[in-house]
This record gives sequence, structure tokens and C-alpha cells, in this order.
Amino acid sequence: MFVALLDTSLLWPSLQRDFLLSLHIQGAYRAIWSEAILDELDFHETAKLIRRGVAESEAVARAAHLILQMRTHFADSIVSGWEPLEGTFGLPDPNDEHIVAAAVIGGAEVIVTQNLRDFPAGRLPAHLEVLSAAIFARNTVDLSPRGAIAAIDEIVARSGRIGPVLTRKGALEILEQRYAMGEAVAAMREWIGFS
Repeated sequence: MFVALLDTSLLWPSLQRDFLLSLHIQGAYRAIWSEAILDELDFHETAKLIRRGVAESEAVARAAHLILQMRTHFADSIVSGWEPLEGTFGLPDPNDEHIVAAAVIGGAEVIVTQNLRDFPAGRLPAHLEVLSAAIFARNTVDLSPRGAIAAIDEIVARSGRIGPVLTRKGALEILEQRYAMGEAVAAMREWIGFS
């Protein structure tokens, strides 16, 4: 199965994370990350919630709950043993070394990140590609359109627990407009007969 390391930068936007993880659940690919990425996600999720007006104690608790859910439900996605490779790639930002190290140890073929410029191709192992979430989503939808629609339907079924209730059309519109996944959404709409 195709393996992709998901960077923190695309895991903290809620619906984007939900869509990418739902694609993983549907078997469209295998998602991996490290404890270091989960630690970063905890920090950024807490900060996001506080910026949105959530009390700090509640933001901390909600972020901790998210991380616990990811550790519990995606335990096989956590890569360990990457630490000896950290610092060996010569990336522009040494703080990104752990991402490549976890991708290599985890057998990833792609790193999915919004920080493309931080991962120059010349500094990465030859087998490893770096893609934005939008391009990765399009490629994954192309590989598994039925799985992508099932992922959207699962998101819709779960909606309303914390955030607003979504429809299939509404979820697709958010992915298209907020997360620039227009090509992936167009492919899904075409597959399900939307125009």
C-alpha cells in the first residue's frame, strides 16, 4: 500500500485532517507520522482553539483529546526509531529534519506538507517526493474515487458532534474553497455525477 507521511502543517486544519485520515481509513493509502509531529500538532491545535476564543484550559483539553484519539485509533501510523537519522539531510530548517527521518524509517514514498520549500528535492532521498495536501488529495482521489466519496460520507455522518452538521455538498465546498482542493473535489463531483 502507498505510504505517506503527514506533516503537522496539514493536520491541524480540522476538515482537511479529517478528509486525509478518512482516506487512510478507507484504504486509499497508509498514513504515518511521528510522536514529534503529534507534539507539534498538540501545540498548534491548542493555539488555533485559543485564537478562536476557546478558553485556554478547554483548548488544552480538546487538543490533548485529539492527540489521544490519534494515538489510540491510529497507533500503527506512529513511526518510531527515526531519531538516529535526524540532522543527516541538511535541510534549510533543521527543525524539519525529524519529518524526513520519520518518512525514511516509516517507508514513506511521499511527505505531504504545506511547507514545500522547506524540503528541497536535492536534500531528500531519491525515492521520497514532497506534495501539497491539494495535490496529494487529487492523486489519492484518482487512485480511489470510491474510497474518497466514502471518506466524505463518513465525515458527513460524524459531523455535528463538535462543529456544524455537514452535507456531502457542503463538505466538498469547504475542501474546495478553504483548503484549495479544487481538483480533488472536481474529480469526486465528476465521479458521483455532480456538475
